[in-house]
Amino acid sequence: MTATLAGCGGGTGGTGEVTLKLVAADYGTGPANTSRKYWDGLVKGFEASHPGIKVDVTVHSWKDIDREVAAMVKKGQAPDIAQIGSYADYAKAGKLYRADQMVSIRTQANFLPSLAEAGSLNGTQYGLPFVASTRLLFYNKKVFAQAGLDAPRTWNDIRDDAAALGQRGVTYPFALPLGPEEAQAEAMMWLLGGGGGYIDDSGSYEIDSAENVRTFDWLKTNLVDKGLVGPTAPGKLDRQKAFEAFTDGRVGMLNGHPTLMQEAERKGVPVGMVPMPGINGPGRSSLGVADWIMGFKQNGHRVQLGKFFDYLFTDKNVIDFADAYDLLPVTDSASAAMESDTRYKPLWKFLDALPDSQFYPYGKTSWARSSESIKENVGKAVEPNGSPASVLGRIARDSAAAARAD
Repeated sequence: MTATLAGCGGGTGGTGEVTLKLVAADYGTGPANTSRKYWDGLVKGFEASHPGIKVDVTVHSWKDIDREVAAMVKKGQAPDIAQIGSYADYAKAGKLYRADQMVSIRTQANFLPSLAEAGSLNGTQYGLPFVASTRLLFYNKKVFAQAGLDAPRTWNDIRDDAAALGQRGVTYPFALPLGPEEAQAEAMMWLLGGGGGYIDDSGSYEIDSAENVRTFDWLKTNLVDKGLVGPTAPGKLDRQKAFEAFTDGRVGMLNGHPTLMQEAERKGVPVGMVPMPGINGPGRSSLGVADWIMGFKQNGHRVQLGKFFDYLFTDKNVIDFADAYDLLPVTDSASAAMESDTRYKPLWKFLDALPDSQFYPYGKTSWARSSESIKENVGKAVEPNGSPASVLGRIARDSAAAARAD
């Protein structure tokens, strides 16, 4: 499952025996729920209905997948299909088919518009959204009830509720994971609530905007300096550790995604979920996160890739994967099907948030370097002697330099 694949040559048309090489990420936590099971079932169905096209699947962990694909491409052995975390570098290098060169008009038009846009480089879609998630504010309903608190709607509600929970001995009144694991997500949720974000309307970075500095000034003054974020400094707290503390009942509030919901309930923690509060009320948009699947040009299997992707993005296949990992479908029709099925009621709030969600600037090839600077530095903005303006300014300079190098 971790062997590097060689590319498959030949077969540029729609006839003849062709084997598509597919490399995918593993969303499971072990052999019992490995993504390999999903792909094996999907490929079996596809091959049965598409004689002459075989699919050879390799699954790598998320720790390894991007590096493995990059190494394959560098060797001149690109897979036909890669399901990974980003597409822009390969699209810019001219290595990917456009979406409209592969999939049917019906398939392309069925992607949620916000995801189709996020999968586009310079207005052209190359990244096909594979799966998505949104974020909501989670709170422990038991400790909130014990403290006589209602769900927060504004930042001041978060501050006041956290103070009340702290007085009652809750270890992490508000868990603020700005550690290197996923600081770019936590930071963006707060920036959106403060009327800012990572880029402006023209697509340029605006990381040290007045709105963003104000947001981190508020976080530092109202939560961190008041000791309401728990015993671990935000810059040292990773998302997974914060999630584990929540499922252990030691967190009052934190920002979470659908997978956390099931794990918390499995461990007996009653979960409340509301849209991420903003300065004066619920935020106008949530953070959305997507993973991507794409077709490489190298082996010339455009027609076969299109047939595979049209099959992959049927409602059943989209829903089966999303359901297996408590994630969200990426198409209008699959989303509508889940919204009308009470089996998926726990996901409805996340589905409601998805169409208006804001995504990372996936189409900027500089985003990977900008994201690394955020992960490395943004937690310093709320340190005891930290300066939000200075730290965000440093990240902005790093991002601008990365953009100029594109």
